[in-house]
Amino acid sequence: MHGSATQSIVYDAPKRRHPVLTFVVQQPLGAAGLVVILVMLFASIFAEYVSPYDPVVIDFTAMLSPPSWEHWLGTDAFGRDVYTRIIYGARTALLVGFLSSLMGATLGAVIGVISAYFGGRIDMAIQRFMDVLLSFPIIVLALTVVAVLGKFLVGGLDLNLVVAIAIPMVPKVARVIRSSALAIRELPYIDAARAAGFSHTRIIFRHIVPNVVAPFLIMLTAFMAQAILLEASLSFLGLGVTEPTAAWGLMLSGSSAEFYREAPWMIIFPGLAISLAVFAFNLFGDSLRDWLDPKIKL
Repeated sequence: MHGSATQSIVYDAPKRRHPVLTFVVQQPLGAAGLVVILVMLFASIFAEYVSPYDPVVIDFTAMLSPPSWEHWLGTDAFGRDVYTRIIYGARTALLVGFLSSLMGATLGAVIGVISAYFGGRIDMAIQRFMDVLLSFPIIVLALTVVAVLGKFLVGGLDLNLVVAIAIPMVPKVARVIRSSALAIRELPYIDAARAAGFSHTRIIFRHIVPNVVAPFLIMLTAFMAQAILLEASLSFLGLGVTEPTAAWGLMLSGSSAEFYREAPWMIIFPGLAISLAVFAFNLFGDSLRDWLDPKIKL
């Protein structure tokens, strides 16, 4: 007599995609923006190796040379290679943009969490001050701050420029983070933490802050484009980065306006670099928002 064999059916658990692959599949436009950002980041970090010339060396024998095999994007009124200065300008734009976005988003997040958690008069006072900041156009507020603070150079970087770009971002970030923190504050486990006698600091850092990381990252990425545009605008007006540092906004001012007929490449290529960077960060920021939390309104 043969024993009956028992067959067991084993179902393989579905394999989980890597988060990056999931993002690429679900948000192809955002992935394209991320590729552009990574290329810019690579070029800015290794600018000394990917650029053919020194960005500050003047060559009067090559003044206003049109695009050629020797100078791919032409030269400016001082004979400096435009392609090289665009690459080094990406370093300036990304560094100032990231630091100002990080400062503005962090300060805004701190203000938003404090305002939401404590509520009452503290919330009222903070929100009215945020309303005052929001009443000013972004460029006007940045111009005011940079004009009042002046310049404070550390390692060739103007920290006051970073502060001037960061301040207009604070009220918008504070409002978004506050709305998220208000919803978290009303959850039962927050009431349980209060009943257990936990301190305000522990409740904020252990239970509220981790739950607002997603909107914080979204705002940080989204405001990178605005920071790059503000840095270019302030540099164009002579209140941002100064010569001989390579900066996209600075490349559009001065002699570029004087020679736009004879050497249009001096304006076209830096303008395209600014547009491409802003477009890439906007694409990536919008896609990241839709992927992480589509209910957030910037």
